[in-house]
Amino acid sequence: MRVVGRLIDASNATLLAEIESDNQTQKVIYKPVAGEKPLWDFQDGNLAHREYCAFLLSNRAGFDLVPNTVLRDGPFGFGMVQEWIDTDEEIDIINFAQSDDSQLKRMAIFDAIINNTDRKYGHLLYKEGKLLGCDHGVTFHSEDKLRTVIWQFSGEKFDKQEMLLIESASALDYPNLFESYLTQDEIAAIYERINQLLKSGRFPSPSENWPAIPWPPV
Repeated sequence: MRVVGRLIDASNATLLAEIESDNQTQKVIYKPVAGEKPLWDFQDGNLAHREYCAFLLSNRAGFDLVPNTVLRDGPFGFGMVQEWIDTDEEIDIINFAQSDDSQLKRMAIFDAIINNTDRKYGHLLYKEGKLLGCDHGVTFHSEDKLRTVIWQFSGEKFDKQEMLLIESASALDYPNLFESYLTQDEIAAIYERINQLLKSGRFPSPSENWPAIPWPPV
């Protein structure tokens, strides 16, 4: 893996890199653990693991919202490596994010399950009609910290397919899947959030005890 640039707007070290494989070059995002800034409410050196957990949940529950992600060594040490997505520049992502597109509903459910505290407009990736999301480091906290720009579905009932997706997420073996990456309390909280969604049958609403939108929102 060869580092070719850096995303200067990111709060943690976020590097653009290239991987050579079978005479092909794959662009990736590389976030070394050594470049993570400490946060008061998350474990030090653990954000890369949370990014990987978000990918595993998305992939195995059928959300299909997170680009391919692995944990591996790199030029600046161990970290998270994720497939780079060349987004469609003609799409106004802020306007799209405020629409009623069904992919946004899936993203809203996914964020509620992983307890995403930083879903900004800039973390939404749109390519050839498909929505993906990135930057899932501040997720899976045991306390309710959901902050997102996707609130237009608040209180709306889940349809059958959305309920099936949540049930698929509830069936995963998180203690086995995440035991090396998250605490027992954080793993238990995943089931609690899923059960609450199943019980209510509705998209969550903003909390009165926590800022509902990340700042800045882009």
